[in-house]
Amino acid sequence: MESQPVLGHPNRTYGVANPGYMPAAQGAPAMFAPPAAESQGPSAPPASMFDSMPGYEGTVAGGGGCLPPPMPAFPVPQPEPHPEQPHWNIPSITEDTAREALLLYASSKCCYSKAPAKDGVITNMDAFNTYRYRLETFTESRSTQWSHEPYNGQPVDAFAQPPPGPWDIPAQSPNFFMDEKQMIKVPYTSSMKPCHACVGMGRKPCKDCAGAGNKVCWVCNGSGYRHGDDRCHHCNGRGRENCSHCHGQGSRQCDTCHGKQNLLVYINLTVKWTNNIDNYVVEQSSGLQIDNLSKVSGKELFRDSQYLVYPVMGFPDPTVVNAAQRLVSEHQAKFSQTSRILQQRQTIELIPVTKVTYSWKGKSHIYFVYGNEFKVDADNYPATCCCSIQ
Repeated sequence: MESQPVLGHPNRTYGVANPGYMPAAQGAPAMFAPPAAESQGPSAPPASMFDSMPGYEGTVAGGGGCLPPPMPAFPVPQPEPHPEQPHWNIPSITEDTAREALLLYASSKCCYSKAPAKDGVITNMDAFNTYRYRLETFTESRSTQWSHEPYNGQPVDAFAQPPPGPWDIPAQSPNFFMDEKQMIKVPYTSSMKPCHACVGMGRKPCKDCAGAGNKVCWVCNGSGYRHGDDRCHHCNGRGRENCSHCHGQGSRQCDTCHGKQNLLVYINLTVKWTNNIDNYVVEQSSGLQIDNLSKVSGKELFRDSQYLVYPVMGFPDPTVVNAAQRLVSEHQAKFSQTSRILQQRQTIELIPVTKVTYSWKGKSHIYFVYGNEFKVDADNYPATCCCSIQ
């Protein structure tokens, strides 16, 4: 296959190596190098670098978006109801557990006295059954884009045979419900092209000296002399010094091709496995902010994992049943269009929330104990300064 012609002017040069400078005339500054251009060549490969690959005609540099999965060759198995309905047992905490939780909470605060937690009298405990329904849909999505890397003799196989389709390329799937990404070079799409950034020369003009290889001496400001007739020792009286960035050559190695002059251009396939999660928490009237519940775990009452789950049935709280039906329908409609669904999982957790009312020094106070971790929310703790020994 013939390579593409080099773009740009064929006679363009990038300056010369340090030619040896004549000492500047006494009292006259040396000539400044012209300012470097902000852009030293194209920042992105031109469209002419990319060949039209069968099955990848819409692929562009920078990504072409997610590719919809092909239609399944066999009928998709339909979800089935869970054969056994679980027993919805609701646990509760004891007064000792509630008091110990408040003691730990007070101990974690540097200016909180433990006295209310030790001496307060619990007068009431109200349990609020709060459920969290969670639906996880584990998907695989694929996208392609033209990519390139410095050419170091890698195999060139473009047009040797038609490349496999993006969904026909095998990829090693991770464990279910774990996010992962894999990059795969699509077979039979690799070709060698001259580097677009340096027009196939392997080097680019130095931006620091504008390709001159030298800059005005910073010690004598280009005059060649320090004080009166004292010749500048830093530049030996030339008024200019070699550019430290390009070592006086006026050009530097191209960052795109690493000086190789050519690039291997190919189509890159990105495979992403994503665990898409949605939660529904039943509103409860305890007074505890619902945002607190996202920080704790609950007791798992129900778990169902299969290719496509069937919305949970028979749960005592109808809002959970309605949420399950809605989320299952939304996930299957949303993710089946742009990705391949590999597995779904639905769980129901009971997050215990107990509202504790207690009396201390003749006044009534409340706090909340919630989650398996027995976290405490006590915004109005009555002794927030322990300056004296309790």
